Amino acid sequence: MAHHHHDEHEPEREHERKREHEGKHEQEPQHEPEPEPEYEHEHHERTHGHDHGDIDWAEMAPLLEAQAELFTPLYERALSWLAKEVTEPGLIVDAGSGPGVISGLFADTFPGARVVAVDGSEILLERARARAERQGAADRFGTLVGELPEVLGELDYPADLLWASRSVHHLGDQSAALAACAGRLAPGGTLAVMEGGLPARFLPRDIGFGRPGLQARIDVAEEDRFTRMRAELPGSVAAVEDWPALLASAGLHHTRSRTFLLDLHAPATDRARAYVTAVLTRTREVLAEDLDADDRATLDRLLDPGDRASVHHRPDVFVLAAHTVHSAVRPV
Repeated sequence: MAHHHHDEHEPEREHERKREHEGKHEQEPQHEPEPEPEYEHEHHERTHGHDHGDIDWAEMAPLLEAQAELFTPLYERALSWLAKEVTEPGLIVDAGSGPGVISGLFADTFPGARVVAVDGSEILLERARARAERQGAADRFGTLVGELPEVLGELDYPADLLWASRSVHHLGDQSAALAACAGRLAPGGTLAVMEGGLPARFLPRDIGFGRPGLQARIDVAEEDRFTRMRAELPGSVAAVEDWPALLASAGLHHTRSRTFLLDLHAPATDRARAYVTAVLTRTREVLAEDLDADDRATLDRLLDPGDRASVHHRPDVFVLAAHTVHSAVRPV
């Protein structure tokens, strides 16, 4: 199962403070604390969780929260888009919720709804419950632990909105998983999956050392790793990743897609810098064999806190990412 977290993939902070509206840079305030360095090791939002069999979720949770909190401006706009057509839902299910940052945003966005966070990790769901309590939403917040999609059968009621953020691609048979999700919708209910978008960018093409285009080469290595991950999943079924078509094949209609941007411009805040450091650290660990010696040396320099040209210090670090949400409706 994927976790945000969201990805891909964490000091805690309340979410009452709303971000600047769409069209402006979502620059984070400089005084925000950054994640503890020991958490900076698992998580590119496109690949985090693919080694989830041996992940220590208690250790990972703060990092996953920090990532999701950094991406909150993007999530808020995605939820606002959904809210234009999903009005007054009674039950919202966050399938693959991780520590519940997006679940909490759903509780904020839909104050009349009950929200259920579903995840394979009880440790992460404990954090989700604590977050809901801090938000004052504990009385309408529940959790369900188990593996997707089978655990959805344990829901007491059909969902008016079922959200899956970067969790479906961790399931061997994505089409069957979407059909199972669709089967848990109330008539007229909406299934929304966040899948696809664009790889994140953190640095200029030419950073002044190494061969230009480092992030593009990392993209290629990650795509190959992602393909291997999918092939090794239990019951893996190859599918054209046309998400609207997959939603339609699950018996849903009124498919629509929209992409949302996260634009944290340079110079990066401490929180954004910590996120970039975490992603590149994970890249260096996981993709070392897939990159050539020159690119490994470039990553080592970028990650060296003692080097003024590292991401810890350089003024041109930014976070630019795009995530796509696809939604569809169960016929009445």
